Amino acid sequence: MAGKAYLVSIDNDATLYVNASGMITVNECTGLPPMINSGGLWRSYIRSGTVPFTLPMLQLQMVFIFTITQASHYVLKHFGVTKFTTQLLVGIIFGPSLLGRLKIFSNLLFTIKSQEIISVISVFSYVLFYFVSGVKMDIGMIKRTGRKALFTGVACILSPLLIGLLAQMKLRRLWLKDEEAYILPFLTVIHCLTPFPVLACLLEDLGILNSELGRLGLSTALVSDFLTLVINTSVGFVRIKQAQGTVLAFIKLGAAIMYVIVVVFAIRPAMFWVVRQTPEGRPVKDAYIYTIMLMVLGFGYLSHLFGQTLLFGVFILGLAVPDGPPLGSTIVNKLNCFISYVFVPILVTTCGMRTDLSLIKFDNSLMTVNGILIVLTFVAKMVACLGPLLYAKMPLNDALALALLLSCKGVIQLFSYALLYDTQTITEQVFALSCVSTLATTIFVPFLVKFLYHPSRKYAGYQKRDIMHCVGNAELRILVCIHKPDNIPAVTKLLNISCPSREKPIAIYVLHLIELIGRDSPIFISHQMQKKNVSNKSLYSEKVILAFNHFEQEDNRGAVLVNIFTSISPLKYMHEDICMLGLDKLTSLIVLPFHRKWSVDGSIELEDNTIRNLNCSVLELAPCSVGILVDRGHLGNSMVSSESSYSVAMIFLGGNDDREALSFAKRMANNSKIILTVFHFAAACNEGDAHWDELLDNEILINCKLNNAGYEHLIFLEKMVKDGSHTALIARSIVNKYDLIIVGRRHKVKSPQTYGLAEWNEFPELGTMGDLLASSDLNSRTSVFVVQQQQKN
Repeated sequence: MAGKAYLVSIDNDATLYVNASGMITVNECTGLPPMINSGGLWRSYIRSGTVPFTLPMLQLQMVFIFTITQASHYVLKHFGVTKFTTQLLVGIIFGPSLLGRLKIFSNLLFTIKSQEIISVISVFSYVLFYFVSGVKMDIGMIKRTGRKALFTGVACILSPLLIGLLAQMKLRRLWLKDEEAYILPFLTVIHCLTPFPVLACLLEDLGILNSELGRLGLSTALVSDFLTLVINTSVGFVRIKQAQGTVLAFIKLGAAIMYVIVVVFAIRPAMFWVVRQTPEGRPVKDAYIYTIMLMVLGFGYLSHLFGQTLLFGVFILGLAVPDGPPLGSTIVNKLNCFISYVFVPILVTTCGMRTDLSLIKFDNSLMTVNGILIVLTFVAKMVACLGPLLYAKMPLNDALALALLLSCKGVIQLFSYALLYDTQTITEQVFALSCVSTLATTIFVPFLVKFLYHPSRKYAGYQKRDIMHCVGNAELRILVCIHKPDNIPAVTKLLNISCPSREKPIAIYVLHLIELIGRDSPIFISHQMQKKNVSNKSLYSEKVILAFNHFEQEDNRGAVLVNIFTSISPLKYMHEDICMLGLDKLTSLIVLPFHRKWSVDGSIELEDNTIRNLNCSVLELAPCSVGILVDRGHLGNSMVSSESSYSVAMIFLGGNDDREALSFAKRMANNSKIILTVFHFAAACNEGDAHWDELLDNEILINCKLNNAGYEHLIFLEKMVKDGSHTALIARSIVNKYDLIIVGRRHKVKSPQTYGLAEWNEFPELGTMGDLLASSDLNSRTSVFVVQQQQKN
């Protein structure tokens, strides 16, 4: 055994042997860090019985980063901290400033060699992130960008860039040497960026992606991003010209332009061909997705050949992918989960782990100048954004909030600093200061924006927008929300039986709601504005447009005016579009479809809780009255003919919501084809003196009781009820006699008539009576319309 050595492991850096006596020998390569060359790290692994294989170590690091970042965000999100901020904080905590000083981190979990591998994963993560960001962008927004977004987008990139470049030219003459000063232009450009993906992620975290401010911010960032792309391409041309000569610079610029032309006129039409080859509702073939992913890797390499960064080719290819379903949404669905929850946390956390806070000392001129540039460009960007916004008469608080959003940094700036650090363009000190400035903006900007901007504030009910206060024979404005074509028959029947006439006209605003998939920017379309030039997006709403145009043309009395809109936005933010349109059009009633759909045999066919959450949000924030339509068959499918007679009941218990519901029901009483029965469920026990609500109830019931207000087909019945069980018994006995029953929501209103029923309430958004009538326990086909009067917010 003497003299023999047994091979333990071989890698690119060193070969390890164990001889007969148990001693470790290392066949060293040059250029390795002292810690590895010494063999001490390897001895510790051998003694502990572990061998640092690359793949298991990488998997352990990925699991560790994923677990810690998710757990930390679960706690910090309650304090308004964004995901990006959490990931960067975790990285700094694991870095050399804090836990990185412990040997368990530096010698076992995040060794120098393993950091090189995970850095490669980070670069690949950034490439995929940038590609998916390009896919999510709707380049059609450029055409729809208004002057406010255009001027703000140009100003927020050019103004700080010019001011920063002028400042660094002045400061470098005073304080810096030439070998230090050459990095300042690179830093200045990064400080001035306003990336679209960063703003989209921030708006998503703040929950204002679909707000008016969010839409304006996305349009502004898109303009700024395209301007930045032009600037970076020009800078790349100048760099090549200085390094390789004018002729080669023009050749590579021509190659870059040719690449863009090929993508626009060859690859993008090919992708639209893929969309046309995919049947509606069917997934895109995997072969097409694999081809696009190969193009991502190949075009990234090609962009190197003509002197641009790896991201240039990837980003242009991402923009060429048609956003939304089926192709864009498929790519996003396949990649986004892994990118958002695995790759991006690795990218951000590893950048944070390279940040050493102890190095942030303004003990040299370069650090001082960089600090001045960071502050100066931030202030210049804020002022540049505020100028056009205030000139357009935007409220000061909203303008400040948008300026802060556009000045906030994120993953793109962070990784740009990391690239400069990896290429040894900037020092470790400068990198640490730049990362901390990124962290500072991501911590303070969200808190300041939440303080300045409250999207629900504009929905406050300063004016009475309800049916009761619709003066005389004034036009009743109704906003109708449609999710699927299945919602149309019931809604049109409800509108038809509300008896529109020349004396009492109705203006109907139809909002087709489509879930945003595969893109970052919400879309809002007015189809009246597009009659001459119909957008491709109108195809999404083709059935809705045809149905309601037919409904408008059927009305020969000229009593109905229909306007149709389409909103493509995330489901959790759709209430913003609904409330905003209701506020803009001064509607008195918003009609929402219930989240359940019943089949012909009465069983539940479909239940969508996301629609239920949407309805609850609208009930809470709506600037006018809201009605939820529960279609169980008689209203939509079996009674479609306008020639059919119709029986409607209204159950009145008292209160604001019931008075509003009765005001809507009484509009039907003038229709000869409709028989309206008003049930007044009065409490059998007298609680003493009448309250103000009871006086108002009696006032609105007078016309029904006397039947002398021109309501020829109105029947009034009064029922004395003892408690909730008695009310439920009577309601069950009459429910199958009517096609539609109208009730008030009366949420959290306590009364003798409903005593004990609230304990069995399954859907609070329908109120006690609405929930009882819409219960699946009732074997009924009667539809229910639940009305809530405008809330006094």
